[in-house]
Amino acid sequence: MKLVIAVIKPFKLEEVREALTSLGVQGLMVSEVKGYGRQAGHTEIYRGAEYVVNFVPKIKLELVVADDLVASVVEALATTAKTGKIGDGKVFVMDVEQALRVRTGETGEEAL
Repeated sequence: MKLVIAVIKPFKLEEVREALTSLGVQGLMVSEVKGYGRQAGHTEIYRGAEYVVNFVPKIKLELVVADDLVASVVEALATTAKTGKIGDGKVFVMDVEQALRVRTGETGEEAL
């Protein structure tokens, strides 16, 4: 099993969710986060005053998938989250040692 963490632009969330659901992903966690990467924030003008936005709003997705699904999940994330502009996001893949479904006691991939 692998934990896939993706950081994407907020307006891409629904499109990404639909793509993952079509692959058979049964659930994911979504968090609203702020951060910066190479774009290092930007400046905005509000009521005539200019100010610097150091942390850009993003969406963080976390999902655990079976090993055989990882490549297609990463590909779906890469294609649906891409706008071609700076700040499109990142995808990280990590090993998951164990999973447990609390309600039923199922473990491993059965818990997904």
